[in-house]
Amino acid sequence: MKYRVTLNGKVYEVEVSQNSAELVNTCQASSAPPTAPAPAPSPAAPPPVASAPAAPAPVTSGTQVLAPMPGTILAVNVSAGQEVRAGDILLVLEAMKMENEIVAPVDGIVMQVIVDKGSNVDTDAPLVVLG
Repeated sequence: MKYRVTLNGKVYEVEVSQNSAELVNTCQASSAPPTAPAPAPSPAAPPPVASAPAAPAPVTSGTQVLAPMPGTILAVNVSAGQEVRAGDILLVLEAMKMENEIVAPVDGIVMQVIVDKGSNVDTDAPLVVLG
């Protein structure tokens, strides 16, 4: 495909290979007057993505422990059925190159651990449910 590109007032004719999308002829100055830029080719459709396994739905009853900020889960220190006390470290969240300990806000039993080590989470994403 050939395109006309205007750069700093100069018109260049560019040929793009269909197979590799590499520029074949670059910087061939054209003496033709500047024209409107050629329409950009429509991007190819992205390849289909394999669907990831669905995350378990959070338990609706109990105390949800939410992510205070976006980050990556570095460690999960509890499992479902485990008894915890207020202040116990449930997991470690890395955000902005700092490790943040996420602690239990109340005494209880871990009903569900929603995230895994390595998970990326957004602000207010549920991490653990305590009952």
